[in-house]
Amino acid sequence: MSIVYTDAATVTPAVTPTVVKLGGSCLDDMSDAWWDDLAEHARHNPLILVHGWSKPLKELNPRYTEPSAILRDRYGNQSRWTTTEVIDDIKAVSDALGRDVTERLGRRGITVERLVGSDGLVRAGVGERWWWRDKQLVELENLVGPITDVDPGRFTDLRPGHCYLVTPLARNSAGHEVNTDADRAAAAIAGASSATSLTLVTDVAHLLIEGEPVRRITAEAAGEFRDRGATGGMRKKLRAAGEALDRGVERVIIGSAPVSHLLAENTGTVITRT
Repeated sequence: MSIVYTDAATVTPAVTPTVVKLGGSCLDDMSDAWWDDLAEHARHNPLILVHGWSKPLKELNPRYTEPSAILRDRYGNQSRWTTTEVIDDIKAVSDALGRDVTERLGRRGITVERLVGSDGLVRAGVGERWWWRDKQLVELENLVGPITDVDPGRFTDLRPGHCYLVTPLARNSAGHEVNTDADRAAAAIAGASSATSLTLVTDVAHLLIEGEPVRRITAEAAGEFRDRGATGGMRKKLRAAGEALDRGVERVIIGSAPVSHLLAENTGTVITRT
C-alpha cells in the first residue's frame, strides 16, 4: 500500500519543529549530559519526541522476548504480533516512559505534552494478514497497520521550551487501535509537520556497511543497502529515512550521540536525497 500523508504544503506551522525518535532500547542508557543537551536544544526549538517501547515491553513480560512474539510477513518485514492485550501493555509501559521523560525534561525547564497517536494524530490502513509461522504462511489477526495519514493540527502549541511526546499507536478505518513502527511513525510526523530534519537516536553510532561506519549516504544508496544487506532495526530505520525524505524532509540523521551533535553532523550517519 502506498503511503499518503496530509499534504505538508497545506500546513503552515509558526515554527519548524525538531523531530526526534528515541529508541525504546536506549532510553535507560542516556546520560544526564544527553538529556541536558536535548533540553538546551528544546529551549530554542519546538520539539516533537517520538518514543519506542521495545525494551520496556520486554522487561514487563518475558513472553515479549520469545521468537514467537515477532512475525515476518510475506515481503520480509518484521512486526510484533499485536493483540488487544499487547496494546494495553504498550500503553502501560508508555505511561511509565512518559512520566520518566516528563520528569527528566521538566526539571530542566521544558514542558511536556503527551499525545497518543491513536487519539486523532495517526491513522492507519489495512494491515497485512499473512505471516510466516513455522515455515508456513498462515492467516493471522495482527493489530498492526501501515500509516496512511498524520494530522499536524494536533500540534497546537509548537514553540521553544515545549515538547510533544508521541506514543506511536494509530487508529484504522474500522476504528481499531493498532500498533505501528515507531521509526516510520516519526518519519510520517516529520513530513506532516514540515520538519527539515529527522533524527533517529539509537544504540549504534553509525550505519555500518561491510563493517565500516558511513558518515553520509544518499537515499538511493541507503535503499539499495537496506534491500541487500540491512537487517532488523536498521532495515526499518533506512525504510523510515526514505519515507521521510520522500515527504520533503531534507535529511535524516541516525546515531547515538547527543541530539545537537547529530544535528550539527559531527557524528552519526546523514542520509539525504542527493
